[in-house]
Amino acid sequence: MPRQFSLAYLTTPGVDPVEQIKIASQAGYDYVSLRTIPMGQECEPQVCLEHNPVLTGQIRQTLKDCGMKLFDIELLRIREDLPADYRAAFEKGAELGATQVLTSVWTRDRSLAVDRYGAFCEQAAQFGLTLNLEFPIVSELTSMQEAMELQDKVGASNLKILMDMIYVHKTGVTPEDIKAADPSRFGVIHLCDWPADMAGRQDIEVVRGGRAYCGQGVVDLKGILQALPENVCSLELPNLDEIALRGRAGHAARCLETAKEFFAANQL
Repeated sequence: MPRQFSLAYLTTPGVDPVEQIKIASQAGYDYVSLRTIPMGQECEPQVCLEHNPVLTGQIRQTLKDCGMKLFDIELLRIREDLPADYRAAFEKGAELGATQVLTSVWTRDRSLAVDRYGAFCEQAAQFGLTLNLEFPIVSELTSMQEAMELQDKVGASNLKILMDMIYVHKTGVTPEDIKAADPSRFGVIHLCDWPADMAGRQDIEVVRGGRAYCGQGVVDLKGILQALPENVCSLELPNLDEIALRGRAGHAARCLETAKEFFAANQL
């Protein structure tokens, strides 16, 4: 079966869910990934479906009209001042077809993180959802090893590790490291590349708005992807320059084109 691809929210940042679904459909994605647990950031829609039945209905209808499927919702963050119950958000996401939830840790209190993940996994299981733990280099849990340690302490079958290609690259994870782990540990794959030319740029700029198209950077994508299970790949590839040049829809389409070209060229 050919690899399936989803359009992540951050690839077209600031877009509303209905428009993102249409962009994903027009570009030929298999799935769409929506931010329905808002982060309170400026310049992005504050989508909270449990409080917005009109928008929920619009999303449901647009998914149906476009023949699109919802893959995951984001972003559940672990932090002292954030909620300890996301069942309302989980319920709405599952109603719309989501099976995955993206998460990350923004506290240094590992006991809190373990407790919260234990509770969230139980809440998510009520709706058939799997949590995916990411290790962004800008967060408070920044390595695959730390993610695995937390996964083991939580001990929930619906907690997987999200493998984002740029964080795998930046933290020195090798294909051999991945092969040494039980493949059932891994869940969602975030597909993107790290640019070769970093002149005048900081890592945070690349993370938030300068990622490269697949095969146009320095990440060992082939080796990493061969080592991972053949899970759905979500294109999370924010690039402000490309969006300015191509528009959101054009950039989303180019992300998928280059990914498929890379997979075909490397027999993935």
